[in-house]
Amino acid sequence: MADGAFNIAKGRVVSYYDNVKSNSPAASGFIMLLLKLNQTEDDLNDYDELDALLANAGNTEADFTNYVRNELTDADIDALPAPDDANNYITLDLPDWTINNAGSGVDNTLTKMIVCYAPDVAGADTTLIPLSHQDYTVTTDGSNITIQINATGWYRSA
Repeated sequence: MADGAFNIAKGRVVSYYDNVKSNSPAASGFIMLLLKLNQTEDDLNDYDELDALLANAGNTEADFTNYVRNELTDADIDALPAPDDANNYITLDLPDWTINNAGSGVDNTLTKMIVCYAPDVAGADTTLIPLSHQDYTVTTDGSNITIQINATGWYRSA
């Protein structure tokens, strides 16, 4: 397994990030969720909406004790960084996500973290556009877990 970008998001993630940071639209944000079962990466890449991804029996969202999706809005993310002209890319970052007392009553073995763009963070899964999937493998046991998106940044567009 590895990290990847959904086909629908390729070339658009920097614009979505800028939308969230600039409040355009005002209710836009990112939604992060965890999977306890996922299809192959090649299959994951083809989904255009979160509801379709989760409707496939090969993809199952986490349901461990104290699990809730992580919602990020403009106040949670840094300003859009300048491009790295020397290396010809731009790197975006998202803050780490901590879940306290993850599991214990119900535990999961996690496989993936999904980041979606939400034109409206209160919108249904039919409106969420999957942007990236990152490997995240841990088994919950009631301890706190911190999901570090990536030490070198969440998304690099080259």
